[in-house]
Amino acid sequence: NNNTIKNEKNHLRSISPCFDTEPPAIISDQYLQVFQSPFVSLRYNFHPLNWISKTCKMTNRQIKRFGGLALAALILSAQSASAFISPTSSRTAFTTSTTSLHVTGQQASSIGPAALLRDLKQKLPQIEWLAEGEAPASNKIDIPDHVAHVLAQPNAPKRIAENEERTARIRARATQASEDAMALRGMLIGEEDEKAWWRTQRTIPDGGREITKDDPLTVIVAGGGLAGLVVAAACHSKAMKVALFEQASSYAPYGGPIQIQSNALRALQQINPTIFEELVAAGTCTADRVSGLKIGYRKGNKLAGLYDAGDWLVRFDTIGPALEAGLPATVVVDRPVIQQILVKHGFPEGTVRIKSRIQSFEDLGKGKGVCVTLEDGTKAYADVLVGADGIWSQVRKTLHELDDGAGGFAASGAAGGALDDAEARKLARDTVKIAAKADRRFSGFTCYAALAPHRASNIENVSYQILLGEKKYFVSTDGGGERQQWFALIREPAGGVDPEPTPEDPTPKLTRLRKEFACTGSGDDDGNVWDPFALELINASSEDDIKRRDLYDGAPLLTTLDPQRLVSPWAKGPVALCGDAAHPMMPNLGQGGCQATEDGYRLVEELAKAQHTRDVPWLLGGYSRVRVIRTAIIQGFAQLGSDLLVDFDLMMTIPFLGPFFLTMTQLSMPWILRFLYTASF
Repeated sequence: NNNTIKNEKNHLRSISPCFDTEPPAIISDQYLQVFQSPFVSLRYNFHPLNWISKTCKMTNRQIKRFGGLALAALILSAQSASAFISPTSSRTAFTTSTTSLHVTGQQASSIGPAALLRDLKQKLPQIEWLAEGEAPASNKIDIPDHVAHVLAQPNAPKRIAENEERTARIRARATQASEDAMALRGMLIGEEDEKAWWRTQRTIPDGGREITKDDPLTVIVAGGGLAGLVVAAACHSKAMKVALFEQASSYAPYGGPIQIQSNALRALQQINPTIFEELVAAGTCTADRVSGLKIGYRKGNKLAGLYDAGDWLVRFDTIGPALEAGLPATVVVDRPVIQQILVKHGFPEGTVRIKSRIQSFEDLGKGKGVCVTLEDGTKAYADVLVGADGIWSQVRKTLHELDDGAGGFAASGAAGGALDDAEARKLARDTVKIAAKADRRFSGFTCYAALAPHRASNIENVSYQILLGEKKYFVSTDGGGERQQWFALIREPAGGVDPEPTPEDPTPKLTRLRKEFACTGSGDDDGNVWDPFALELINASSEDDIKRRDLYDGAPLLTTLDPQRLVSPWAKGPVALCGDAAHPMMPNLGQGGCQATEDGYRLVEELAKAQHTRDVPWLLGGYSRVRVIRTAIIQGFAQLGSDLLVDFDLMMTIPFLGPFFLTMTQLSMPWILRFLYTASF
């Protein structure tokens, strides 16, 4: 409000020569929260933003830009380094121990600069009275003024409170879509399968053939997850003939709802307006509330700022950058509903064929297309093959000539839904071997996830939040229909599994998670008493609904000096990769599926320029050259963000550095979102 703004401006003038003149507009807008940070409230003479201004001769507007660009430069440098790390090298330091959680083996610890800071802090004398006192009440406000200002804009979506009708409708649609998938509605089966167009090898002269309206480009897509479905829909929208091969024996989408963010919605809108409209109608808007980072347990001190368990560290809105770019608001939609909409409105019935794992392919050369061999020996022929078959892509293995064992059965968009706990345990161990062959990076985290049928206590104000802690963090997001999708990410080595249920402990996953995020007594193994919100969601989930998997990603930038891959990173001849097959990333930004959607749009836009089959290799190479830089930056944001989140608690105890780090994070978020939410890709 105006009084607050006036007081803050006067206060800033009194403590900092940087603001001798009229303070900038950011004081009364999006960044007001920044100047209510410990930098200001502690009245220190050394003010980092003031120091930057005076030393570097920068204006306040330039300081804002500096914050976002500095973080981007840091991420790019980290990305460049990680792109050349051998998959066998470790980025995480481990020590061997047996904990009260009955997890025997190597336990993760901090790495790099964070390890040095943590070691230094432990050696310094600890003054207990510095950690005593009351945390500011402002840290507990869900929607601060700068977020409320954006949400109040006339063109911003307005929150409609949860109600029984909407909850019933969303849940019923998800159930029906899952039943449709299991019933193979819209799939290629029976007689239609026997006479499918891709079974016949055409006679094509050397040099290829012309592409016409009556004889369009033909495309085979490997993988029936979101990436593959979007590519197939985009191909059909450009009058191409398309077939989609999915390896799973039952088309059961894996995991909870997906956030379709503003950039992905724009891509889908350009591919097929009907798909866009159906998804928005079926989804739950999450851009009408606040998002941000919280501290999981009490942390900090009088010099760096005091925070109670569950206090906000960073708060932001996602609708402001979307409105600036003229993009629609982010929605969350159940995976089977997304699948149902894309299958129904994206392409003709009979396009998707299950039980069709691609084993290998052959580039027929000279514009003649590609011959695909399925695991059962079936041959399929097309002008183009698109590998959208996930992080352990078999198409990628063949394309990049990786070692045997680099392709595997992935818990991806379609296949993973069929996994039970026994299969998941075997997959966890096998994945360690596959990753070494596939040149993928283990993130250092295992992830527990579930969709809790529970109305969250903060549902009307908060759509997305992360509770930060040492060696772990807890992510939750509105799943629509009074459900919360949550992820518990814990640092530990790859290949770990939970004990099998016993009469003494019939719910081993729940048992572990209740100890990891304990909110009473002495807290977790490190003595941290967590905010109750984590257990609110964990306790609302059943043992069977909780899935565990190790998280892997991989640099989309090159780890080779192969000249061909330098020119065309994800494509060779008539074959290209997209989605997780090209750039798997950590889930922190919720951009994995969104970037796959952008891939599908751009890939088909390039292919649509082809007038002759000999044009295909160059156009696919152009697609990968356009996409690789953007996805590398976003993958770097997600990777670095995940690595930093588990050391946030350390930052909260370091004078100057902690508040500065929080300030720069708050300043950088709008710039990161502006980079993500672009109308062109």
